[in-house]
This record gives sequence, structure tokens and C-alpha cells, in this order.
Amino acid sequence: FPYTNALPISDPAFDAFIDMSVKNIASAGATHVAIGTPYDQEFTPFLERWVKAARKHKLKVWFRGNMSGWEEWFGYQKISREQHTSGVLTFIELNKHLFENGDLFTSCPECENGGPGDPRFNNDVAGHRAFLIHEYTEVKKAFKKIKKNVQSNTYSMNGDVTKLIMDPETTIKLDGLIVPDHYSKTPEKTLAELRDYAQKSGGKVILGEFGIPIPDIHGTYNEDDQAAWLSSFYTQALDYPEVIG
Repeated sequence: FPYTNALPISDPAFDAFIDMSVKNIASAGATHVAIGTPYDQEFTPFLERWVKAARKHKLKVWFRGNMSGWEEWFGYQKISREQHTSGVLTFIELNKHLFENGDLFTSCPECENGGPGDPRFNNDVAGHRAFLIHEYTEVKKAFKKIKKNVQSNTYSMNGDVTKLIMDPETTIKLDGLIVPDHYSKTPEKTLAELRDYAQKSGGKVILGEFGIPIPDIHGTYNEDDQAAWLSSFYTQALDYPEVIG
């Protein structure tokens, strides 16, 4: 689409690109569109453009942004866990108009990529769990306060982090949901691993990210190969009650 190279995102004509993208997602039969715009207020006008297009095409929104300071995006200074929670709550309070009942909200996608660091390597598994539980509790209260039924326990994380962090106790406190962002070679292997995550955590699974081809996992695929992989995955997933989205 020419606008992606020819026009800055501040140009009103970029709305045509947004509309085309969201229309294509809706036409594929999706219920939600995932939008990863940051939650800092300077980005809200751009986020509003995507949300407006989603509503036009009858889609709910999966908010998958973050506070920019968590991973030091766009030159923002690093923030603490406490600053992260405070920033997210401010975002929700200031932007009630963005949300609809039935939306999904992730306050910290792949949270291991920022803040104090990855719990696989920083010896702070307990702190990571406590942060997710505390922030989810506060975010849930914030949506209740603005009277919006938005599901906010969609904390996506790398598959290996899922295995490490999402023990049964943590999963219960996050209301029984795990959200791995996971890439594996075959549909069968992907689904077997998701079932394993579910059984070890005691939760249901929404697959937050997946796809093909990832060259170092799948090799080279043409579009027919890709379509066959996806068709096989979706067909087999119907027999996995653990996988709910």
C-alpha cells in the first residue's frame, strides 16, 4: 500500500491505510483486532484512529500496547513497576471513550522484555508473578470503575516464560487464563505444547501470537504452504478444548 512509504502517519490520508487494514481483518472473520499503540498520552490520537476503524467494521479491540518507558520505546526513560501500573491506570481513566464491552486489554504484553528484565535470567520469578497479579487486580478495578466489561487478564508471554511463570496459583489469581506468544514447527507440535502449558498451569489458552513462516523454525514457505499449515492448525485446534482463542 503506497501510503506506508509515501506518507507520514500524521497525514490524514493514512486513514485509508488504517481502514483497508481493519477491513481485511474483519473480512477474515475475526472478532477482534489487536492494536499495539503505546499507552502514553502523546500516542492516543493515533490509537483513536485505529479504534474508530475497528468500530466502523464491527470489531472489538484487543489493546496490546504498553507504557513506552517499560522497554524504553521512542526515547522514553526506563520506568519501574510502580510507575508502569500508575501509567496504565491513568491511561484507562483518561480514555474511557476508547473502550467497549467485550474488548480485551493487555497492560503489559511480553512483560519479560522490559522493566526489571526477564525472570528466566534475573532470578526474580516471585517478583514478576507478584507484579502481574497486582497490576491485573488494579486494572480490573479501573475497568469496573468506568463501568466497562473489558477482559484484562490477557498477559501475553513467551512460551518458555509461560512455563516458568504460570504455575497453578498464579493462573488462578489471573482468573484462569494463559496467553503464550508461541511459534513452533508443525501444527501438531504447537497444539501439543499449548496443551502442556494448559495442563501444567490449570488454565485455558488464548494464543497471543503465532504464525508462519519464521525462517529459522519453518524454513521457506510459499503462500500455498502457509495456507495449508494454517488450515491444518485451525482444524485440529477444534479438538483442543484448552485452546479458547
